[in-house]
Amino acid sequence: MRNRYLVAYDIRDPVRLRDMRRTMMGFGEPLQYSVFLCELSPKEKVIMISTVSGVIQHLVDSVLVIDLGPLGGRGNECMEFLGQSQELTERGPVVI
Repeated sequence: MRNRYLVAYDIRDPVRLRDMRRTMMGFGEPLQYSVFLCELSPKEKVIMISTVSGVIQHLVDSVLVIDLGPLGGRGNECMEFLGQSQELTERGPVVI
């Protein structure tokens, strides 16, 4: 079963910030500069957490992962955009 996750991060170094964005592009779709929407299986989530942990500096950087629930569930309904919004579509499996 795949769940939808909202991942937001605050990275203090420009090089790590660029690396983090590049890393997250492999796991989800960017919604804003440091916010991604990811559709992951439990295994893919573990891989993402492990990969991100290798990019960030744990004492100064911050990553927030919010579980929005299963695909086809309330994941789309619990997000509301103001201003320009993005269409939330199902991405499907990701090969890493």
